[in-house]
Amino acid sequence: MAEQTDDAGRGGSLTAVQSPEEAEGQRRFDAIIAEDSRIEPRDWMPEAYRKSLTRQMSQHAHSEIIGMQPEANWITRAPSLKRKSILMAKVQDEAGHGLYLYSATETLGTGRDTLNDQLLTGRAKYSSIFNYPARTWADMGAIGWLVDGAAIANQVPLCRASYGPYGRAMVRICKEESFHQRQGFEILLELSRGTEAQRTMAQDAINRFYAPALMMFGPSDTDSPNSQQSMAWNIKRFSNDDLRQRFVGMIVEQVKVLGLTLPDPELRFDEESGQWKHRDLDWAEFKRVVSGGGPCNAQRMARRREAHEEGAWVREAAAAYARRQQAEKEQVA
Repeated sequence: MAEQTDDAGRGGSLTAVQSPEEAEGQRRFDAIIAEDSRIEPRDWMPEAYRKSLTRQMSQHAHSEIIGMQPEANWITRAPSLKRKSILMAKVQDEAGHGLYLYSATETLGTGRDTLNDQLLTGRAKYSSIFNYPARTWADMGAIGWLVDGAAIANQVPLCRASYGPYGRAMVRICKEESFHQRQGFEILLELSRGTEAQRTMAQDAINRFYAPALMMFGPSDTDSPNSQQSMAWNIKRFSNDDLRQRFVGMIVEQVKVLGLTLPDPELRFDEESGQWKHRDLDWAEFKRVVSGGGPCNAQRMARRREAHEEGAWVREAAAAYARRQQAEKEQVA
């Protein structure tokens, strides 16, 4: 974090000398957080809060954009016209989610060109899950059910995030993500009721995406440097481990409907805690993948840079049109 936090975890500096205006802004900020209300773009906020939100929201936006790639690759190979149209609509939704989140991040004072540059130059991260290959049509089901399901479990509490633009963006995103999860579950359900080869394909997809989906919630609370502060600021509402535990509890019941299994020999229900206990995750793999060492990192980033370069003429044309419109307004005035 850029600043130390005070005892209440509000992000005030213990050492920096604040001006009277900053001290009053800090007081109002603390009061809004204590009231569980919302910070808006024009409100004063600690620099650490602004930086933390910019990092979290931009990484979320980057994940939505990169996440379009493995699904877009299957549009032309979907097994029916219905499946093609549904998958195309889903990819369009993901693009919209990225747009909402980039727009919300810009209200914190960082322009979209800067955000894109951070992604394209490797200075910003995105969700590790999108660095795994989508090998079969069943993977579209596993991504919808497990990946989008994990996203919903993580993102629904963000609808109450203390930063107004983020929370409002998440309301619409979560509504659309719920359809994506249902779509994925339906794909797996149809395959699970098909031939033995189809059932095997569905089970293989679940086997490969199960652990990476659980890692989407981030490291255990003791190893997450940002989790506790985000909770103190009411950006997050639950810890990484709590969210992961809730998600496991949901998919344990849902996989029974599929007649398939979760690839976790240590999965068991603990009577004392009333929770499902899952195996330890390979956090060394998580760190390697999120840092650029996954099976598809290079491919995903190369494709993103290519798309950015190919779209340069669109951005230039839009900028020229905006300049002309502004010039015409100034002439009329």
